[in-house]
Amino acid sequence: MNTVATLSNDKRFTSFTYNGTRIRFTAPICLDRYTKILEWDNGYLVVLALYNGVETEEYIDLIPILHNLCIEPSEFLKNIKEVNISYD
Repeated sequence: MNTVATLSNDKRFTSFTYNGTRIRFTAPICLDRYTKILEWDNGYLVVLALYNGVETEEYIDLIPILHNLCIEPSEFLKNIKEVNISYD
């Protein structure tokens, strides 16, 4: 069973991918890239991100995003143990 999700961004969108499902949501235009995952807490991420070349701590709450997409958060998130940054 896959327990690792990935986070990335491309232009104006952030992508969170797990088990073949990719969720995309808008990101600030000044976001260059995510650099490090500091914390994963069942749908809540604390990350470091570069904004116009300056590294800043950022918080991402996936729960409301999943609700808006009619995805049950407890089902979607239950097996995720780790989140990595991927720009492949």
